[in-house]
Amino acid sequence: MKSAEILAHLVSFPVLGGESNSSIATWIENYLTEHQVEFKNVPNEDGTKRSIHCRIGPAVDDGIVLSGHTDVVPVEGQDWKTDPFTLTDIGDENLYARGSCDMKGFIACCLAAVPAIKKAPLKKPIYFAFSYDEEVGCLAGPALAADINNHYSERPKYALIGEPSMMKPIIGQKGICIFKTTLNGSAGHSSRIKSEVSAISEAAKLIVWLENKMDALIQAGDIDHRFQPAHSTIHCGVFDKSGIAPNVISDSASFMWDVRVIPKNKAVAIKDEFVAYCASVIEKNRERFPEFDIQTEYAHSDVPAMDCPEGSDIIPLIRSLVEDKALGTVSYAAEAGQFAEAGFQTMICGPGDIAQAHRANEFVAKFQLDACDRMLINLISTLSK
Repeated sequence: MKSAEILAHLVSFPVLGGESNSSIATWIENYLTEHQVEFKNVPNEDGTKRSIHCRIGPAVDDGIVLSGHTDVVPVEGQDWKTDPFTLTDIGDENLYARGSCDMKGFIACCLAAVPAIKKAPLKKPIYFAFSYDEEVGCLAGPALAADINNHYSERPKYALIGEPSMMKPIIGQKGICIFKTTLNGSAGHSSRIKSEVSAISEAAKLIVWLENKMDALIQAGDIDHRFQPAHSTIHCGVFDKSGIAPNVISDSASFMWDVRVIPKNKAVAIKDEFVAYCASVIEKNRERFPEFDIQTEYAHSDVPAMDCPEGSDIIPLIRSLVEDKALGTVSYAAEAGQFAEAGFQTMICGPGDIAQAHRANEFVAKFQLDACDRMLINLISTLSK
């Protein structure tokens, strides 16, 4: 099957982040079995989800891992013109479906290349690594990367994450972490606002602190012009319904905030500074209300940034495989940072435009799949020399 044919199968599995990916994993495993490729599963704790990895080629060091995720984001509430889980060609050189761009197009190209990979006289191996739950926090990435390191007697050197980049070689990505902060205040008559502690008021002050922290990082010169925006961002996106009436002081409030960091910053360091500030707020407000409290918890695991060091071998390798050789960075988070932390020289390069991801009428252009197919053909040729 060609890439588009395989993609039609992959998008037909409506596996959302957080749900079991058994259906699409089984299809991929059957495909690999048909082509006599042995694979290994990396299941979650209850066995409802699993990552897959395999090796094609000799058991020698310095191979490359091609990695993608099998889950997608929801379509509910979006204005789709076609069935989001049926690959549709409307005659405009694009293929429409949820996941066509992010990122089943890359997985399809990898699987379509299996016959050519098996026939090639590879001197270095090619690995596939397909994960679950990327869209809800890159939850499976660390375990998948670790299992690859532990399972094989040899040591792969490179990892290429096929997130949509318009087939441009990407050497950096921002990291992300999401937190939920909950406040416990004192209920009372609004005329007593100076005697009570309003959870809403204190939450609002904390949100301002977070925005000021973002500005402070910028003013301190924590800038990386390779990214857009060129700095770490801190943003409150959800403020839960709090309070019961305008004339009643709110006794509870919570908000969710995300941190997207450039490689030189760490989300956990920002969180720790925030928690330390909250401790001073708690101490002050307990003078009026002894049960006042602020709790901050992870709502999304810490996904590290990725910054491929200048001089890494993977940079000339990937540039030699693609037509657009200009190096770039992306502001979205991906499993690339996790593979880099596991010791792989890591880059991102895959078909599709991130501007099409997560939206109604998501598509991947046919020429992008063709470009990815050519990249993999070039990779096979390079590793066979």
